Amino acid sequence: MASDDVETVDRGARRVARSVLVAAPASELFDQLADPRRHGDVDGSGTVVGSVSGPDRLALGDKFSVSMRMYGFPYRITSTVTAFEDGRLIEWRHPFGHRWRWEFDEQAPGQTRVTEVFDYSTARIAKSLELTGFPAKNAEGITETLSTMQSRYR
Repeated sequence: MASDDVETVDRGARRVARSVLVAAPASELFDQLADPRRHGDVDGSGTVVGSVSGPDRLALGDKFSVSMRMYGFPYRITSTVTAFEDGRLIEWRHPFGHRWRWEFDEQAPGQTRVTEVFDYSTARIAKSLELTGFPAKNAEGITETLSTMQSRYR
């Protein structure tokens, strides 16, 4: 997938952020992420692989659980929604403390700037994440996710 349109965004130390303009309304894009059952539809990392439990539509404080696979090993992760602004922002926290954040900024009708952020500044294992290369790996996954999202609406 081409990633030429995906831009690096500086959000400070221990935050990996990328952004892209998508030809779709913010509400439609937001709805994909507010429904945890659709996370696999947008995941570019290839780690979201299976069943999801939790509410049909996430809200602040909700917990949801997703089957994942990394390096061939299956696992299940339960995250908690830590920020939620309907149609604009959703963020969830991993049990190790890092956060995944999505921002949707509709810049014109049907044109939305989508920014995804892997924020490990609050992670209890931040140094371990760095030593094992997760920031770079997650940057690749974010780029692929945003490229895929953009290409669906061309």
